[in-house]
Amino acid sequence: MSDSNRRFEDKTVLITGASAGIGAAAARRFGAEGARLVLAARGRPALESLADELTAAGRDVEVIPTDVGDIDAATRLVEQTVERTGGLDVLVNNAGVNYRGELTQHTPAQLAQIVAVNLSAPIVLCRLALPHLTARQGAIVNVASLAGRIPVVHEATYSATKFGLRAFTIALAEEVKEAGVRASVVSPGPVDTGFIMEDIDTVPDLVFSQPMSSAEEIAELVIECAADGRVERMRPKLGGYLATLGYVFPGLRRALVPMLERKGRAAKQRFIERNK
Repeated sequence: MSDSNRRFEDKTVLITGASAGIGAAAARRFGAEGARLVLAARGRPALESLADELTAAGRDVEVIPTDVGDIDAATRLVEQTVERTGGLDVLVNNAGVNYRGELTQHTPAQLAQIVAVNLSAPIVLCRLALPHLTARQGAIVNVASLAGRIPVVHEATYSATKFGLRAFTIALAEEVKEAGVRASVVSPGPVDTGFIMEDIDTVPDLVFSQPMSSAEEIAELVIECAADGRVERMRPKLGGYLATLGYVFPGLRRALVPMLERKGRAAKQRFIERNK
């Protein structure tokens, strides 16, 4: 994409989970459209590597290593963003964590971490950012999942957080529109990033029954939501509609799951062979 379409010229965009995958792809896209970037994630080296790449391309970048699951750290993140850049125009809540497998395989602390990072942190960051976003008629984009439209077995806590984040965002969009703030949720299916590929053996076969998207394709949905405020975008669209249908009609979902798992198992094996 050329730099000619600069809808975010001189706008400050804060992205969590920015060091890789969808977050890094979104940073590149916003930067290409003129945004002033604030990148947050837990790992400083990966953030600084991305910042070096973006700075070399002429982008304006600030790096603030942050564990968004810590309320005090989240508070400092918003405060430092405003102090360093003078305001905030777009908040992208992309940070996420998952521990796959049966519930009893994981410690209470791990389960609490999933909730803290995937659901509590976006809610807290939205609350902290809203006064600044209101002042600039800004936008919120929360990255959820198709797992927030239909429950996923062996990812029960993750799925619950994405259901919650989707519901929160849709309700928030109504709540803040009179203030001129836009709130959107992006709901992707499986994405070809380390979030899945580095843990592929534990990913349920059912996940791979849907077409795989790239991080860049999901970043495109994020930037379009930030630009036009559409409440939700999904990819793949058909997968989103089927997920909702399966949620509304659980008997149909149970009937289709064996076929979808067979399809997903074959696709998963192809990805495993590709990555050898």
